Amino acid sequence: MTPEQLAQTIDMTLLAPPATRDDVLRLCDAALQWKPASVCVQPIWVRTAVKALEGSGVPVGTVAGFPTGCTMRPVKTQEIRAAVASGATEIDMVVNLGALKSGDWTAVEKELRDLLETARVSGLENGPSPIVTKVILECCYLTDDEKRQGAQMVHDLAADFVKTSTGFAPGGATLEDVRLLREAVGPATGVKAAGGIRDLKTALAMLDAGASRIGTSHAVEILTELAG
Repeated sequence: MTPEQLAQTIDMTLLAPPATRDDVLRLCDAALQWKPASVCVQPIWVRTAVKALEGSGVPVGTVAGFPTGCTMRPVKTQEIRAAVASGATEIDMVVNLGALKSGDWTAVEKELRDLLETARVSGLENGPSPIVTKVILECCYLTDDEKRQGAQMVHDLAADFVKTSTGFAPGGATLEDVRLLREAVGPATGVKAAGGIRDLKTALAMLDAGASRIGTSHAVEILTELAG
């Protein structure tokens, strides 16, 4: 795999709360060099990143209901609308963890259906680019059965990706979870591994396990390591 090929599987991520405008611009400078799958920043920085990457072909993504998934549905939908209106074309949304852990799968499905529809409609209203949707399960809190059921729901509702983790919980991506999610969703739905991916060996192992996208704040180090 070449650095260019690997970059196309990576979301260059900067979600640290104290990140500054200069930090975001440095991320965008790196993205202009490496041409990743996307950059992912906090909602307040979407417009900054969109302007910095204008004309580059690098999409800008952001998060909704992040990192707990416990904000109310109207708040999550408004986050998505505002993000898309600001120029984001990829949305990583956190599942309703409280409902999921309570076994209230009806509530989980209703919210996900609403959020995904909001993303799609907002995309149509704001430009020609479809919105790429990623649903974060936060696997470290879930049983294997909950992971499978959650991933199957993500697949059935036609989200683009199921994602392992926010990177803000006690655990991040594991090879076991990536394999489980890939088995659950099959080949058509993307699997994004995120949380704790800091070196080339781990990134490649995640891809080998079935991930189709890597989320990492260490993208530059990983790509530089591959480039030699």
